[in-house]
Amino acid sequence: MPSLTVTRRAPGCGVAASRTRADHPGPRSTRSRASPACNRRAARAARARAASQGQTTTSQAVSSYVAHYEDIVVETVGPSGGVAKHGKPGGIALYDITPQVRSILDKTGVKEGVVNVVSRHTTTALTINECEPRLMDDVRQFLAKLVPASYPYLHNDMQFRDIPVPFKGVWPDNEPINAHSHIIGMLLGQSDSVPIHEGKLVLGTYQSIIFVELDGPRTRKVGCQILGLD
Repeated sequence: MPSLTVTRRAPGCGVAASRTRADHPGPRSTRSRASPACNRRAARAARARAASQGQTTTSQAVSSYVAHYEDIVVETVGPSGGVAKHGKPGGIALYDITPQVRSILDKTGVKEGVVNVVSRHTTTALTINECEPRLMDDVRQFLAKLVPASYPYLHNDMQFRDIPVPFKGVWPDNEPINAHSHIIGMLLGQSDSVPIHEGKLVLGTYQSIIFVELDGPRTRKVGCQILGLD
């Protein structure tokens, strides 16, 4: 006898589910599977029906994407300045800016993402390490010996350098002689990224985000950008 084919169509889907029956023994019944897109549409429709009926669904709250930028201002010291917490007169000083970064993160509410920090000056640097006072003195002294300020750098020959805008034909009297500061900044780097997990910076127990002043005293800015999901 001829077989009978029964076709069913899932709501909102273009894939039909079919099965074949016969009055006599024959091949086992077969069903075609709906596409993943169809399954997702059906799941959304089910959640919508449940919501309209006041029922509770198991779907999670949707997180939103956050992008926030803010400057951290650091007042630094130098040859004419006083002694900072982790720096001494001489142009090189180190500052722990982790608390400021954490404060900005807390304001954004980001739970998972990344924070990018960048120094906006060519004679500064950023690094991640232990901000222990005696270690900071070691670093300051080591950098001063590694790249001595007294070396005859070409950058310091003001009479041979082009005068940039906005200066008018003459260098200002207070133009710094600071080639060593630029070189140390290149060696250390001027940006860092730190992951954010569960609303906190992913740093080791003794790690801090350290801003390095190489030609103080100055008013410096560190750009802090936080990206992620709240």
